[in-house]
Amino acid sequence: MSTIPLTVVGAGKLRAELQEMKTVQRPAVIAAIAEARAHGDLSENAEYEAAKDRQGFVEGRIAELESKLSNAQVIDPALLDADGACVFGATIDLEDIANATTVTYQIVGDDEADIKEGKISISSPISRALIGKYPGDVAEVMAPGGLREYEILDVRYV
Repeated sequence: MSTIPLTVVGAGKLRAELQEMKTVQRPAVIAAIAEARAHGDLSENAEYEAAKDRQGFVEGRIAELESKLSNAQVIDPALLDADGACVFGATIDLEDIANATTVTYQIVGDDEADIKEGKISISSPISRALIGKYPGDVAEVMAPGGLREYEILDVRYV
């Protein structure tokens, strides 16, 4: 499996979720299975089936998180020295040339992306268009609504 880029914050969130799954979710599912077993006949026990399904989900998520964290390449944007270029972890101020609005995005890993928080995935079209560009450059992005142009106003590593 290839490495998965994560920011320090994103890796911390995945570790916290893994810890919660192992210490809260897993014991809760085990208790629910034990309680359902106590009700008798397992062949017609909907609570038991639901608890087993939940257990499968929890164990699958734990395995997924452990795999991602073991293959993670954690990058601290504050330690980057990219001479002002748009790179993974950078926070970028953009101006949409068509309507003169400004937006700020941080390029993060796929698991961290949340457009409401201004975090875009490294694999998104806009990130791919921005990578390697500098303030003053114009990035052309093929969006669902057509071609959009963004001028890079500032690049920060925070």
